[in-house]
Amino acid sequence: MVLKQLQGLRNLLSRCDNMFKKYYLAYGSNLNLEQMKYRCPTAKPIGKMNLKDYRLVYKGLADNFAYLTIEKSKGSEVPLGLFEVSYFDILSLDDYEGYPNSYSKFYIPIQVEGKNKKALIYIMNKSYNYHIPSKKYVATCLQGYSDFDFDINILNKALYDTTDNLPKKLTKKINPNS
Repeated sequence: MVLKQLQGLRNLLSRCDNMFKKYYLAYGSNLNLEQMKYRCPTAKPIGKMNLKDYRLVYKGLADNFAYLTIEKSKGSEVPLGLFEVSYFDILSLDDYEGYPNSYSKFYIPIQVEGKNKKALIYIMNKSYNYHIPSKKYVATCLQGYSDFDFDINILNKALYDTTDNLPKKLTKKINPNS
């Protein structure tokens, strides 16, 4: 009798787990598996994919306080890590990402085991400008790219694309004849 009750409870928990299973797409520091494990202990990396017609850039409030985000860019691609997450993981991610003040939440269609699903992705709010990230943040992202076996040249390109979009500083023209 007790064995039958335990099996019933196990089946119920399995159904609840599937009912509350969510998917999350990471592209920045959350690709770093060590940090993700600390932040979201029940999150499981389950795959990777590419988001077409988007690119990575660094934005934020100031230099050294800039973080990766994605923005539309025809012909570009962003590699994404796919995680299976719980409701509590999402609450932790909301806090880490500064939702809703810094990042907004979007759900995009994905395929998981041949089934159509939706995955959460955070995108920085438009009120932030292009800025240079800290070396520590870049190192965290580099480790995440290594964890997922992504090409680190994509992060280098993000830095170049960011610097190309920085506001042009006024420069004093020097007259060599004076």
